[in-house]
Amino acid sequence: MKMPTMLKTGLIGTVIAALCCFTPVLVVLVGFVGLSALVGYLDFVLLPALGFFVLLTVYALYKRKAA
Repeated sequence: MKMPTMLKTGLIGTVIAALCCFTPVLVVLVGFVGLSALVGYLDFVLLPALGFFVLLTVYALYKRKAA
């Protein structure tokens, strides 16, 4: 993956995962669709996704600085 693409992917993923983790955006959307039984399992997906995207952003910034 190219550096600008990796940085954009990391930043966008971090923002989306952070919004879904710290605000009830995803809970409302899942409840609206009728899948509110899955709300209890969102933390098992969102927190690792947030960590992955933060690490991807840090890695892209590190590689950008080194280049």
